[in-house]
Amino acid sequence: MAKKIKTNALRLLDQAKIDYEIKEYEYDEDHLSGEHIVAQVEIPAKDIFKTLVLKGNRGFLVCCIPVLEEIDLKKLAKLSNNKSVAMIHMKDLLATTGYIRGGCSPVGMKKKFDTYFDCSINECDKIALSAGKRGYQMIVEAKQLLAYLDAVVGDVIRR
Repeated sequence: MAKKIKTNALRLLDQAKIDYEIKEYEYDEDHLSGEHIVAQVEIPAKDIFKTLVLKGNRGFLVCCIPVLEEIDLKKLAKLSNNKSVAMIHMKDLLATTGYIRGGCSPVGMKKKFDTYFDCSINECDKIALSAGKRGYQMIVEAKQLLAYLDAVVGDVIRR
């Protein structure tokens, strides 16, 4: 591990006694894409998840999907018992979650939101996702993370 960073997400995992590993990568404002992360962290794309924040008629929700996939809003709405869901505006991300684009983690948001993962997580032993700061991915055991977040798993990507 190059630097010893501590983000809110990592502090919470420490408190819960959940082991993790950190992978650091280079980023800049113009390269926050999943492809950019995959090229740098040497982890298969199917094991790297991105965190999306959405709003439905029942409030805010979080959805984590493989970094190169696209969310299916209709599938997520059905799974989350919402009539419809939509991505929140990027300008609202920090105020809603405490995180910025490219550094949003499902762990350690300002409030606990219902959290959903695509069912492809069931094929992963460990997954990588934002550690709560741009340039850092945390690698955690998938089952431990799902239990910690009390997450619902379902088919939520376009196929």
